Amino acid sequence: MRVAVDSEPPRALNIRDVAREAGVSYQTVSRVLNGSDRIREKTREHVQSVIDRLGYRPNPVARALSTSRSRTIGVLTAQSSLYGPATAITAIEFAARDAGYRLSVANLRSGEPDAVRTSVDDLLSQAVEAIIVIAPQQEVLSEVGGMSVDVPIVALGPSGERHSMAMDQIAGARAAVGHLADLGHEFIVHLAGPQNWTEAEARMVGYLRELDARDLRVRAPLLGDWTAQFGYEAGLSLLRTPDFTAVFAGNDSMALGFLHACRERGVRVPEDISIVGFDDIPEAAHFFPPLTTVRQDFVELGRRTIRILMAQLNGEDVVQEPLIPRLIVRASSAAPRSS
Repeated sequence: MRVAVDSEPPRALNIRDVAREAGVSYQTVSRVLNGSDRIREKTREHVQSVIDRLGYRPNPVARALSTSRSRTIGVLTAQSSLYGPATAITAIEFAARDAGYRLSVANLRSGEPDAVRTSVDDLLSQAVEAIIVIAPQQEVLSEVGGMSVDVPIVALGPSGERHSMAMDQIAGARAAVGHLADLGHEFIVHLAGPQNWTEAEARMVGYLRELDARDLRVRAPLLGDWTAQFGYEAGLSLLRTPDFTAVFAGNDSMALGFLHACRERGVRVPEDISIVGFDDIPEAAHFFPPLTTVRQDFVELGRRTIRILMAQLNGEDVVQEPLIPRLIVRASSAAPRSS
C-alpha cells in the first residue's frame, strides 16, 4: 500500500496573504504592523482583526530589512546558568521589553578569541541594534573591547569603564568584611571566585582593602570556582586547624558548601564561626542558619543598562554611576565567642 506524502511543507503566511484576506494593500498592513498614524482607526481595527484571526507573526529578519530597524538587542554571555548572569539577563530582558526591544542571546562556548568573534558576528548577522556583554571573564571583555563594530556596546564589567554598567563589587565585599569586623572578628578567611572573572577579582580586592583599612591580619584568599562543592571541600580542609573565626565567601553557593562542611565537622554557625556570602540568591534566607549576604539589585541594573543603550542609540553619551550592593544581615553571623 502506497501512502501519498506531501513533500512540500506548508508555506508560512506573509504580509501579502494578510492583505489579500483583509482586502487592502500590503502597504496598509505594513503601516498597521509598524504603528503608523497615517491610517484610519476603522481600517486599523479591521486589519488587526484579520492578523489576529490568521495568527500572523511578522518575520523579524524581513522586517529589519524593510525598516532598517530590528528592535533587537544582542546579548553576549558566558556561564549564563550561574545566578548573577542569569538574573541579569532576565532583568535586562524585562527592561528591553518596556523599551520596545527584544533580546537575542549568544552563549559563548569559551573565552577564546575565535569563539568571541564568532558569537559577535552571529549577533550582527541578526541585524541587532546594540550588544550587551554579560561575560565577566577578563579575556572576553578585552577581546570585545578590541573589536570594531558599528553598533553600540555596553558591558556589565568593572566600574569606571566607559560605556559600562556595574555593581560596585569592591564596596559590596568591604561591607561584608566590615560587618564581620564590627562584630569583633579579627581572623577572616575569604573563599574567592575564579580570578579570570572581574567580579571575583573585585570582591577579593574589597576583602583585602577592608582588612588593610582596619589593620587586621591578611590571609591569602582561597581561589575557588563559585560552586558549593568547592566551599565544602575548602571547609573540610580549613576546619582541620580552625585558626579563624569568620568566612567571607565570594558567592552564596560557596557559603552553602562551607555550611555543609561545618555541620559535618560539628562546628556551630554562628557560635563557633560566622559566615557571610554574596549575591543573596532566593534560597539564602532558607539556609541553616539563614545566610548573611550581600544583595545585588539586578532589576535596577537591567533598567540602567537599557538606559545607557537607548542613550547611545540616540547619539548621547551617558556614564552611569555603579550600583552599590546592600548587606543583608541574617543568622549566620554573630560576635566571636572571645568577644
